Amino acid sequence: MLILETAAVWLLGLKIPAILWAAPRVLELDDDGCAIEVPLGYRTRNHVGSLYVGVLAAAADVAAGLNAYRAIRRGHRDVVPIFKELHADFLKRADGDTVFRSRQGREVAQAVAQADESGDRVTLPVEVVATVPRKYGEEPVARFTLGLSLRRRDAVRSRIEPAVRIGYSQTRIDQPRA
Repeated sequence: MLILETAAVWLLGLKIPAILWAAPRVLELDDDGCAIEVPLGYRTRNHVGSLYVGVLAAAADVAAGLNAYRAIRRGHRDVVPIFKELHADFLKRADGDTVFRSRQGREVAQAVAQADESGDRVTLPVEVVATVPRKYGEEPVARFTLGLSLRRRDAVRSRIEPAVRIGYSQTRIDQPRA
């Protein structure tokens, strides 16, 4: 387990409580990709003894976004990541500690750099494969494709602020109510 990276994910959980609930552990994080593990326990288990679908989706979110977070922290701090879409194929029950792995670290880092340089939105499909190694080895129990959308922060603000200004200019506070 990578302790500092796991702590960073848990700190992110202060903003996104579902992450804390799942208690993911970062197993790998390098230029090629990442892997996180979510333990099967009383907080993450559903009524049939496998990982709850919300936990599966939250863990896939973390695994798909961790390389973007790493690239942003390494020099592209003005880039904002968000997921636009999610596709999931559930192949087997995730009835053990489940590992979520993404192998697109370099592609994600390039997309982050491109979004930072151009200011345009860049969307990249990120594949995440979930396995239960202790039970099924490397056989997938689920496959996820998440649309990772990246954009520079100032480009986001410049599109939002005019709309906010228009909204406020249309409402006159100093006029008496009828």
